[in-house]
Parts: sequence; structure tokens; C-alpha cells
Amino acid sequence: MRPRLQLLAFRQTGRRCFSGRLGSDSSGPNPRFLSPSQDGKLASLANLFQRYGLSPSQSPDFLAKNRFLLDASLRDTERSLSILSSLKIPNELVVSVMGRCPGVLEHEFLRKWEVVFREFGFLGVSPAGIISTLQFSRKFNVGPERFGSLFKVLKGLGVRDYTYCRILEEFPGVIAMGESEISGKVEFLEGIGIPKAAVDGVFGTFPGILGLSVEGRLKPLILEFRHLGFDKSVARDEILREPRVLGMELGELSRCLELLRTLKCRETIKEKILRGGEFKAGFEVKLRLDCLCRHGLTRRDAFKVLWKEPRLIVYQIGEIERKIDFLLSDMNYEVECLVEVPEFLGVNFEKQILPRYNVIKYLRSVGGLGDPVGLQNLIKPSTLKFYNLYVKPYPECEKIYRCEADEAEKQHPVGLWKLFKPQKYPQSKDDAENIKSFMELGG
Repeated sequence: MRPRLQLLAFRQTGRRCFSGRLGSDSSGPNPRFLSPSQDGKLASLANLFQRYGLSPSQSPDFLAKNRFLLDASLRDTERSLSILSSLKIPNELVVSVMGRCPGVLEHEFLRKWEVVFREFGFLGVSPAGIISTLQFSRKFNVGPERFGSLFKVLKGLGVRDYTYCRILEEFPGVIAMGESEISGKVEFLEGIGIPKAAVDGVFGTFPGILGLSVEGRLKPLILEFRHLGFDKSVARDEILREPRVLGMELGELSRCLELLRTLKCRETIKEKILRGGEFKAGFEVKLRLDCLCRHGLTRRDAFKVLWKEPRLIVYQIGEIERKIDFLLSDMNYEVECLVEVPEFLGVNFEKQILPRYNVIKYLRSVGGLGDPVGLQNLIKPSTLKFYNLYVKPYPECEKIYRCEADEAEKQHPVGLWKLFKPQKYPQSKDDAENIKSFMELGG
């Protein structure tokens, strides 16, 4: 389609979008028919936004939802986008913030924040941190003047610039907090034995602590730890090791410990789980429950998966997420399948999941499978059984299956017999004569 025809099509789409979405709005002028000046401005805004990554199909709907951009100066909108670029915000984040909080594009608002960020030399704040701060500021009408005063308060408490940046990235709501609220968190930490020198590390690892109520959340949590049998020193050491334990819900650690005490697994696995103590193991359970829930499981189902497959507690979360992503995106299964086949998360990805999946995928593509192979039939059979069913009858699958085929055929590690073979020593002349004499006497 030629450029002029594209522009005409966009204008028609824009008119339909405006008339359909905003025609019933009695607070503003009836936009059913755009004036020539608005018509031209609509096209100019669309071209401007496209330079920053907003697709032509998204522009009409976006402008229909945010009419203030038509009323604002086109030059100011362009300046706003330039400010975001000067703050080193990538285009994809610009498009994202335009969709979530388009009010950030107001020029006067952005100009004030640009001055503040430049005054503090950006402090090393990441683009995501800048965007989250701008969004919070706009949404809750918190001015940039809080930025400087808050920085001085945290600096006085021993918080480093790097930690301040982390706080802005993870918990931008800090800019709306008063000095007494922040000091209260420091006093709480000192009260449970955390030295002031370690406060910076706690804030940097778990910025969300600043948003938790001391009386309503943090103190009851410490009290719960004591009721579970962990004294003050144990709780302090665990918080210093992993400050995120302060983000646990009330009663959450209790449920995690209950799961641990009812596990039915090999003793070696249980020893690995409890190697760092019950408190640490309980928190590791919480992290893996959160991981499973993030991918779509209910809390109840996540508990079931973890109870059936305790090996997950000692696996790295990154490895668990890798398997779930492969299950959802490559294998096209639903996450609920894990409740029935939790072993999928417990087996080795390279040695079992990937080779077996590649074999089934190939056989499915050439019509070599009669009945559909579900996740249970893919994972639960032993190595030998899977090999005999899906690899041995098809020679072309040998290369796909790789090393597992050899292991399945031999059923024993290569060269194991050599470990039990007696060591051979060189025979001397005397040994030969002795053997000859022995044979003659026996004869």
C-alpha cells in the first residue's frame, strides 16, 4: 500500500475509533467528526509514535483512549519523548509506559523529573527504575521534590547510592514515604539484632521491606518465628543471610514446615533438603511454591507438586523455570499437567526430557505413532522401556536419542567389569619353574 493510501486508511480508522469509544462522552466535544486540524494532528502523532515503536495498528486505539494528546501541543509531546530518550529509556519501555500510564508523557511533568535525575547524575538508576518512579509519581501525584529529601534521609541512615537505585527499581513507592516511616524500619531491624551497618544490605536485597507495616506485619512475623521454635539469634542469622524472609506472609513458614515434616522421600534427599536447617529449608519451599504459582498453578496444586516431587526443593529455581517454559512453549502442554506428572520437574533435562521429546516429536511428524503420547507416557517409563518402545524399532531415532540409547541397551555403565578384574602382574622365570614343578607333582 502506498504512503498516501496508508495515511487515508489510518485517518478512517482513527475516526471510527474515536466515534465508537468517545462519542458517548458528554464531558468533551463530540469527536464523531474530526476537524481538519485534528485530522492532520492525528496523522502527525501516529508518525511520531511509530518512530518510538508504536505500531500503526495500535496508534488509533491509543489516541482514542488518551484524547489529551490531541489537545496538547504536538511539539510538547515530541519533547516529552525526547526526554525519555535522553534518560536512556529504550523504545520498548517507552511503548510500555505509554500503554500503562500515558500521563507520563505530559511535558511539564517530565521536564521537572529530568532536572532532578540530571541533578543527581542519574545515580545509576536503570531505565526500569526511572520508568517505575515516573509511573508511581504520576499515578499518586507525588512530586519530584521528594526525590532529593528522601535521598538525604537514606544517606543519613547509611544507605549507599547503589542501594537507593535498587529501592527505586523495586519499590518506587518509597518516594511517598516520610522520614519517620523509614527510620521505623531501621529501628525495627536494630531491635531484632541487625546491626546498623547491615541495614544497607537488607534494604538492597529486599527493598519491599520499606512498604511493610512494622506493627501490623513485621513484628507479628518475628513472633511467629519464635512460636515455631526459632529463637532470636536464629531469626536474626536467617534474616542476615536472606532478608527476603521478612516478606513471608503470616502463617506461610508454618505451612512450609508442615510440608517438610510430611515428606516421603529417600533419606539422602531429606538430608540435602535439611542441610542448612529447618528455617532455611522452609524458606526454600516458599520460593519454589512462588515459582510454580507464577507460572499458573494454584497454591494448593503447587503444594501437591512439591510434596510428590521433593527433589525440587534442592534444585535451582532457574532450572525449574527452564523446564516449565519448555513444557509450555515447546511441548504445548498446560501447566496443570505437572500436578499429575510432577516427575517432569525432577528428571534431568538434557539426559531425559530433551532426548525423549525429540524422539516423540520426530515419530509424530512421520506418522510413526499410533496413539497420542501424553506427558505421563513420555516421562514415567524407565530408560530401557522407553528405548524398546520408541527408539529400537526405528533406526533413524538412534542419533536423536544419543547417549541414552547406549545406556538403555547395555543397562550397565561402560567398563564396570574392569573395576573387578584382578590386577595382572608380569610373570618371572622363578614363577614359571614353580608352576611347572607343581604340575609335574600333581601329574
